[in-house]
Amino acid sequence: MKALFIKYKSVIKFILTFLLVYGVLSVAYKFYLQFSDGSKFYPDYFTHLVAVQCETLLNSLGYQTEILPHPTEPSMKLLLRGKYLGRVIEGCNSISVIVLFVSFVIAFSGTLKTTFFYILSGSVLIYVANLIRIVLLCIGLYHYPEYGEVLHSVVFPAIIYGMVFLLWIFWVNRFSKLNKKDV
Repeated sequence: MKALFIKYKSVIKFILTFLLVYGVLSVAYKFYLQFSDGSKFYPDYFTHLVAVQCETLLNSLGYQTEILPHPTEPSMKLLLRGKYLGRVIEGCNSISVIVLFVSFVIAFSGTLKTTFFYILSGSVLIYVANLIRIVLLCIGLYHYPEYGEVLHSVVFPAIIYGMVFLLWIFWVNRFSKLNKKDV
């Protein structure tokens, strides 16, 4: 048994580090959501910010867009040219995807400076890609409502998670301190 632990030390370290970081960040995010004051930024700051930024982007593309607080649930209603298309919920703000990304990068850490800047730039990239994803989803739902389910459930999640996967691969191959002989 000891020989297995020694042989797979780097794998075990990765798994434990990933789970620890993911757990800590997830609990911190859960506390943020639980204690978020929805009076100023409804339903929470990040979800509200994503809705406002999507509204701005859609308006700049020539789509008359309006966001409104949903009256019965913690979300922002999104109306495109007066047509209710959907809602921006907490899961749309990309924070949980960023938590997953950060946990993986830390589990395969590189130097402190490189890790910090990769996490920062990767998180910004994920956030911006998520905004573009929502904007394109709204335009797609407006013009092609019959494809709404496949766009929302398959195409756009594949894009965002595919991008995160590629960022992970790039990180491991380029920057992590992974010792090639340990694999």
